[in-house]
Amino acid sequence: MLNRYARLSRGALLVLRWGLRLAPRAVSPWGGPAARPQGDSMAEEIELKLALPEDAHRKFLRHPLLRKADSKQSFRLTNLYYDTPSLELRKRGIGLRLRAKGGQWLQTVKCAGRAAGGLSARPEWETPYAGHFEFSAIDDEAVSSWLDRPKIKTRLAPIFETNFLRVTWFFTPTPGTRIAVMLDRGWIAAAGQRQAISEVEIELIEGDAMQLFALAHAFAERVPLAPAPLSKADRGCQLFKQVPIAPVKAIALPLDAGAAPAEAFRQIALGCLDHLQRNHLGAIACNSADPEYVHQMRIATRRLRAAVRLFGPVLPEGFAAQLLQPLRDLMGVLGQARDLDVLFAEIASPVLEALPDEPRLAALVGIITEHRFAARQEALRFMASPRYGSIVLQALATLNELAENVKVGAGGMKCPEAGTASAAPAANIGTALTLLTFARSRLRRLRKKVLALAAQTRVDNPPSLHALRIDIKRLRYALEFFTPLAAPKAMRRMIAHLTQLQDTLGQINDLASAGELLMDCAREQGGDPRLREAVTLIGGWHGPRHHKLLKAVPAGLKQLGRLRLPKLAGAAVKTRSK
Repeated sequence: MLNRYARLSRGALLVLRWGLRLAPRAVSPWGGPAARPQGDSMAEEIELKLALPEDAHRKFLRHPLLRKADSKQSFRLTNLYYDTPSLELRKRGIGLRLRAKGGQWLQTVKCAGRAAGGLSARPEWETPYAGHFEFSAIDDEAVSSWLDRPKIKTRLAPIFETNFLRVTWFFTPTPGTRIAVMLDRGWIAAAGQRQAISEVEIELIEGDAMQLFALAHAFAERVPLAPAPLSKADRGCQLFKQVPIAPVKAIALPLDAGAAPAEAFRQIALGCLDHLQRNHLGAIACNSADPEYVHQMRIATRRLRAAVRLFGPVLPEGFAAQLLQPLRDLMGVLGQARDLDVLFAEIASPVLEALPDEPRLAALVGIITEHRFAARQEALRFMASPRYGSIVLQALATLNELAENVKVGAGGMKCPEAGTASAAPAANIGTALTLLTFARSRLRRLRKKVLALAAQTRVDNPPSLHALRIDIKRLRYALEFFTPLAAPKAMRRMIAHLTQLQDTLGQINDLASAGELLMDCAREQGGDPRLREAVTLIGGWHGPRHHKLLKAVPAGLKQLGRLRLPKLAGAAVKTRSK
């Protein structure tokens, strides 16, 4: 496994916004290239941030890799982050920090810059602090002049504070490559609240950036480490604004209509992993008390699978299996937990609420609750295990490796004809293809398939309804992926109708599959006949609802046939996915 990371070149590196930060070229927050430093005041970070459960510190400290470190040091860091009360610096992608280290205060200005395909420039200027802010050492004149504006400088105030012990180990994994592994333990405080800091940062000092992945994966094989979706600054600002932790829906990422399709795929796939990790963070924080976290994590994996299928014609042979195979175990535990959440909340509970004095129902719902709790705990155990972090890191590495296997030219991707369904080796010669051309072709093909299947679907045939639902979902996800390429109004109309139709078919499918799940629960306690009677009660109670849903399908399909695909031209908008 570790050898595959070593095969990647530095130029092939593509990383998550919440993972490795690589800055090959500094970029101003205003979009242009930043001025290059004349001295050594500006640095560029290349680092991988990993979340570490608080109860896993001892396990991390016992990892045998740490005994192979060249040297070790530790010190306490106190940081004050400044901004205006309305967080104007953050809106510009600028961070301003004072850090107490070794009896000295240092002023640091960081710029997030512009992200492209997971790559982000992160220029950083650090100077001694002499009791007042001084921005003359910043080489980017646009940044320094903006920070020096009186209406900004005079309103700067501490927004939040971090205080943590940092233990650093230094490694030389290969000649010419030096890496620092930092364990941070402490807290973030803002607005009268405090949150724990528990994370590992793996930072490149010099040399081959791909060694960061090799080292991270080696740690993650034994310790529950996973890429952290939020930085300390992100968390501090959320705490300052008192933003509660909540499930996160997918968003459509900006896409370049003239880009190569494979590059767009990587952007979309990285967005799916970001969606997964943001909800993983919430699921762990609330001990999965809110079932929506599991739901959104499952959606993230399904969107990733849909993206692989959608872009199959421009992906290398075997890539789909390489990316998705390691995710199968995760998909399994998420699916089981989600199925029982639906069975409890949408199938059994409404009947018990309508018939509260029915003891047979109460007994069956009690068993469903036990199964649901067990499935949720199994999902949580998986999420908190080293296996989970290894899976996410492996998916990230696989997406990075795609840069080596796919040939991208100035005119676009060399790929098979966009209408073919199977992936082919990158060496195959096709037509130079832009994302816009590819997206049009794929959407036409998906819509044609949905309409053909709809014409053959019978409402009294559950398997045909299930197949139609899957293809409608694929078309909807494709439209969501390509949303930035279309006019917002037309895209919203099409997606809204597909969402409604998918929801109707989904409810029908839930009712059709509920019988087997209910009977599994009814077989508990030696196959008590009263539990089987409760299953019959539930089926009868949902009968009118099932009939109503089936009646709505033909009208929905008729309306779908009248809707036309939105014209794709490159307009940038954002949407959220249910």
